[in-house]
Amino acid sequence: MKELTLTKKRQTEDDKSRQQVLIESGHIPEHIAIIMDGNGRWAKSKGSIRLHGHKVGVDSVRDITEACAQLGGTYLTLYAFSTENWGRPTAEVRGLMRLLVSSLRKEADNLHENNIRLVTIGQLERFPEDCIEELTEAIELTEQNTRLQLCLALSYSGRWDITEAVKKIATHVKEGRLDPSLINDQMISDHLSTANVPDPDLIIRTSGEYRISNFLLWQLAYSELYMTERYWPDFRRNDLYQAIASFQKRDRRFGKISISKDENPSNSRLLKN
Repeated sequence: MKELTLTKKRQTEDDKSRQQVLIESGHIPEHIAIIMDGNGRWAKSKGSIRLHGHKVGVDSVRDITEACAQLGGTYLTLYAFSTENWGRPTAEVRGLMRLLVSSLRKEADNLHENNIRLVTIGQLERFPEDCIEELTEAIELTEQNTRLQLCLALSYSGRWDITEAVKKIATHVKEGRLDPSLINDQMISDHLSTANVPDPDLIIRTSGEYRISNFLLWQLAYSELYMTERYWPDFRRNDLYQAIASFQKRDRRFGKISISKDENPSNSRLLKN
């Protein structure tokens, strides 16, 4: 279990220095969400089968999780398997399920030892029984951990998430427990699968595609977007640092006007969020 060692011992001095520069340069995103794309195309470029790309992609998950924990981030959400991915060739889906099980078996103890909590969002009931068992064990093992919350979006779609929230709210209305006039943005957020988790500050998509692909559609209303040409198996901590550095240069106004710290120090919080 030496593959995931989230300790300073493994870090090089150069890496610690780069992280410190980011920490001192500005706000580290509290919540980073990543659309991990390009595994199949990466494998094809190497003359290999698609599943090989997914296997190497696990190394990227490990490295990015480690870097986020070291930087002091609080939430990391990874789009691991979308609702639409069920339409892929049967052999590939089966291979992905086996990879999920084997990865969880290898990583669960290390996540726990390094105070990282694992959670999931999505339609887990669609997964094979052995996958659900491994997920459940890892989730229960790490449920009290507080350093970083790693969320795997599995059989997830943003439209499904919103639809389920609407169904729950409609049920409350039907049963007479809710006045429809009280429904607002916050109530919808509270009924999503990401309730009690802040909306992503930064959304990263790999592989050079410029679309959201049905991911966290409600939650990303004011997220900063960062698209990179790099395929997911090649995306490592230095690429993450570039994304965060880009984020730190953004002026996040949330529909308001930009107010510099010099003009009104009391409003400096607006520039940090």
